[in-house]
Amino acid sequence: MPEIQMPKLSDTMSEGTLVAWKKKKGDKVSTGDIIAEIETDKATMEWESPEDGTLIEIYVEEGGKVNVGDRIAFIGSEGEAPPAEAEKADPEAKDEKKASEKKGQSETEKPTPAAEKAAEAEPPPESKKGAKPTEAKKPSSPAKPAVEARPETGGEARVKASPLARRVAAELGVDISAVKGTGPDGRVTETDVRAAGKTKGGSAPQSTAPQIVGEGSRLNLTGMRKIIAERLVASKGPVPHFYLNIEVDAGPLMAARAELKSAGEGAEASKITVNDFVLKASVEAAVRVPKANASFDVDAIMQYNDVNLAIAVAIEDGLVTPVIRAAQGKSLREISEAVKDLAHRARHKRMKPEEFQGGTFTVSNLGSYGIDSFSAIINPPQGFILSIGAIVKKAVIDSCDQIVVGQRMSIGMSCDHRVIDGALGAEYLKELRQLLENPALLLI
Repeated sequence: MPEIQMPKLSDTMSEGTLVAWKKKKGDKVSTGDIIAEIETDKATMEWESPEDGTLIEIYVEEGGKVNVGDRIAFIGSEGEAPPAEAEKADPEAKDEKKASEKKGQSETEKPTPAAEKAAEAEPPPESKKGAKPTEAKKPSSPAKPAVEARPETGGEARVKASPLARRVAAELGVDISAVKGTGPDGRVTETDVRAAGKTKGGSAPQSTAPQIVGEGSRLNLTGMRKIIAERLVASKGPVPHFYLNIEVDAGPLMAARAELKSAGEGAEASKITVNDFVLKASVEAAVRVPKANASFDVDAIMQYNDVNLAIAVAIEDGLVTPVIRAAQGKSLREISEAVKDLAHRARHKRMKPEEFQGGTFTVSNLGSYGIDSFSAIINPPQGFILSIGAIVKKAVIDSCDQIVVGQRMSIGMSCDHRVIDGALGAEYLKELRQLLENPALLLI
């Protein structure tokens, strides 16, 4: 059977982190069994076995980072041996092999005549310390590369260790070649390195960044947090953001929600939330203003036929945006069911890779967290993102110029100015306001 390689679980994924193995070496597995959790650039998700057989070999320990396409395990028949030349799927292994080959070449190369003369002209170190004249006249041996000082059988380059363990060793100043590994086949793990750092007093190199005064814990970024950071910088820098804000009369919306809730706990209609109304209205507004449902594409604007609605969902490791595809064809109830299902599976790492891809715009709702208003950052290459605040009671002036208690909801729209101009964004928000202030239109 073929060796199992790190799968490409998202369109932008170049490497993945093996978060946890759900099966151990020697276990029998069937196609569809959950055998590992893999962290991609978008989320941590469960990975199913593509083969029937026995988990003969595990090449990557938990916490190891692996390039897409690198082998991570071998599933075969019981008793079958893995390929004789199988190497651990360590992204550094290839570089180490190249370095070793390059070193071998440098050792076999003979010095040029000019190099020999230079070596003869250079007095050996002993002559500077009062060595005998006869010794000083002896030509010194041609200098060899400094790496030759490392024994062939030892050295950090030949230690079996995950990229994570090597990185932690560098941070703590630990000589990884002196660490005893407890992983598969004696492989050095992150835990081994940290234990060695504590017992031997290893310390991290001094950082050139400003030091924070006070005690605290340094939490290394997960793969997801790194990607979130990279994508937000890639968005906020190159993408010319501008912001539009409106305040919606949420009274009719709350009345409609209360009426549906009165249907009873067992009724499907009672499960529809205010957020579901907002999502349905945002989709319908995009149908009415199709030019807003677009993205920038180098030398063109891509206007989409389908409204693929991305919903920002907070999970333990960060933020993910699962997508409801062709949302323009779904009813309020269907959107409500879809978003609940996607959010539940996202929080329990049961999303499929394609369910994170292809959104045409995003809705982020922080109203349930008590946030009145905010401005979100666009998720490229989308053209805009909506930021939904909490519904708050405040004094307002009614149609009879009387001061009354009203319910208001703030909505922000962050736009890519290359795709959406101010007038186009205002047109979209006008339609969105009309739909939210007349929620019966969303039931048609």
